[in-house]
Amino acid sequence: MPIRLDASLGFETPLSRVPDVAREAERSGVAGLWSAETSHDPFLPLALAAEHTERLELGTAIAVAFARSPLVVAATAWDLARQSHGRFLLGLGTQVRAHVERRFGMPWSGRPVAQLREYVAMVRAAWAAWQTGTRPSFRGDHYRLTLMSPLFDPGPIDRPQIPVYLAGVGAGMTRLAGEVGDGLIVHPLHTRAYLDDVVLPAVTEGARAAGREPSAVTIAASVIVATSNEEVAEARRTIGFYASTPTYRGVLEHHGWGSVADALSEHARRRRWTDMAGEVTDDMLEAFAVVATPEELRSAIERRATGVIERVAPYPPFGAPAWRGLLA
Repeated sequence: MPIRLDASLGFETPLSRVPDVAREAERSGVAGLWSAETSHDPFLPLALAAEHTERLELGTAIAVAFARSPLVVAATAWDLARQSHGRFLLGLGTQVRAHVERRFGMPWSGRPVAQLREYVAMVRAAWAAWQTGTRPSFRGDHYRLTLMSPLFDPGPIDRPQIPVYLAGVGAGMTRLAGEVGDGLIVHPLHTRAYLDDVVLPAVTEGARAAGREPSAVTIAASVIVATSNEEVAEARRTIGFYASTPTYRGVLEHHGWGSVADALSEHARRRRWTDMAGEVTDDMLEAFAVVATPEELRSAIERRATGVIERVAPYPPFGAPAWRGLLA
């Protein structure tokens, strides 16, 4: 199966620039454009992109699920699917406890896998109710949906099967993607070995437990790339920053880099952000990033992804210098 080349919006892309970026991505033959939840809302840019494109798929990679009501997310996704004529992909992630509680001001259940499973079920229950005009009857441990007055029902759409992609790193969340997701969004801090040894077996286990074929789950990943000395330095900074987060410690430990994870966590604790890149060894750079000349970058990405990743979004975002070779 050929690899689909996706792109990401820059974290700092203003809304006024989104139509131009989306149109250029579509003209360039990019398959999909993803919007992240960083310093801006992930959904708003895609409403603009949908208005100014015709073929480009549009997705959130990711929207933080636990920062929002499942019904609110279901309604936003429904509107975007309607506006884009079926081109919207709903990518959801949980974030970590500190961000959910201290950045978003929302409660943390302590059971993120179970909560996200229920979250997706409620989102789909809302979609089913709107498409069929039936009263919803969803009751779970975390969420309930039993009321839908006509005033609040947006009604059916032409393409109601909105794909749901889940972000996952550890075996629990990746199993859940195999169980209930249409796709898995792989974090940029991954290696091919980690995908082969941990991620794919977990997706397969979850899919088969749910009576599904593993091939029903599309693997999408953001891949760190570098085509110059400046980009290599930036790649080291990116790897160091992400690897300082406890959530991704398992990826480093899989390669025997637990001591590096300790050092990076200590830098983060002391807010020594500029010291992190120095901890990233050449072996780590080779494992986490695709480093190639501009002319060889696309084939290098394809070698990294073949047999595992079906959709690749190079990191950095669309329009960065590394994209010159990709679009040549």
